[in-house]
Amino acid sequence: MATVGEDQSSLSGNLDPPAVDSSKPQVNGVVAETDDMKYGFQRSEMYTCTLTGTVDPYDRHMFLCYKNAESWPARIEDAGFDRLPRLLASTLKARRKDFHEQIRFTVCEGRDGTESSNGDILIFPDMVRYRGLTHFDVENFVEDVLVKGSTWVSGVPEALTGSYIFVCSHGSRDQRCGVCGPVLVDKFKKEIQLRGLKDQIFVTPCSHVGGHKYAGNLVIFSSNSEGKVTGHWYGYVTPNDVPILLDQHIGKGEIVERLWRFQMGLSNEEQKKKAKQRNSIYDEITYFGKSLEKVETELKGSTSGCNMNGGKSCCQVANGFCKDEKVELNGENAGKKRRQGTDVRKSKFGGLTTWAETWEQGDILTAVAVIGAVASVAVACSFYQRSG
Repeated sequence: MATVGEDQSSLSGNLDPPAVDSSKPQVNGVVAETDDMKYGFQRSEMYTCTLTGTVDPYDRHMFLCYKNAESWPARIEDAGFDRLPRLLASTLKARRKDFHEQIRFTVCEGRDGTESSNGDILIFPDMVRYRGLTHFDVENFVEDVLVKGSTWVSGVPEALTGSYIFVCSHGSRDQRCGVCGPVLVDKFKKEIQLRGLKDQIFVTPCSHVGGHKYAGNLVIFSSNSEGKVTGHWYGYVTPNDVPILLDQHIGKGEIVERLWRFQMGLSNEEQKKKAKQRNSIYDEITYFGKSLEKVETELKGSTSGCNMNGGKSCCQVANGFCKDEKVELNGENAGKKRRQGTDVRKSKFGGLTTWAETWEQGDILTAVAVIGAVASVAVACSFYQRSG
């Protein structure tokens, strides 16, 4: 029987978040930068967990626009919270056996007089907005829209266009979300403004979405290459990842694999299959029948000690593609790389780790072509030395 998602902000969660410590230095309710190592983007737990499959499967996501993160209690169904979100949460829980699909409920920021006013309901992947829900309307709304699957008798749905980003900023539920979320929202807004896309991409703070330890957490609803609206969850997102998500995920419809947690509408098995299909591309790429690892090894061997006129190495001649610089993948430097939003985990491709784990197919094929060019230079260099 279909149920309401268990990780949603208003019903329950799998982790027990630390309570907000009022003794910590704070600025506008957010823990000061000195605590970034504990709550922010420099946490030691960052990038230590596999993200794929860390969200319970569900089919439909409903957001209630209501006030702001500072006003949300740790659990919006608490008796002390306002009547509308509390009643909506309890009604969804009571009627969940009547739903034909799994529905997740989250609160997002709402401000009267704006595009998303208090009481507005957003539903994805339906891409519709219902205006002005009140506590008097909750039961009828749930019955009409979620149980019967029809249109709400008291309101006409408005079609949503563009892409929507919801960033968990629920500080009263977990300090990591309270610290990371607002920073990411600000970064998204700045980048969207710079690209002139504020009428096409909308970013909003939201309440708990599950998986506090993966903060920054966010959900993106946008059209894929086939024009179908999909919902994707990302974790361990830092400000450095914001331009990548805008350009790659929303701009090109391509998944940012190292941050990807989940796709709405897929079962656990389907999640794993999708991730495996995307990752298999790296296992199949060869250059003249050789793996990237073997090509790299042979390149290193053929270019070692190779010098041309002027004391420049073959690698330097090839546009500086290969340099005598050692990149530390462990220890303090690795931590710095992670904090900069760069994936530095080791893989079967050795020195090509960062590229192979973060680039898309087109980028990798381009890299293979460049490696081929470098190999040609190396061979020419070797021949030059022998003939000289």
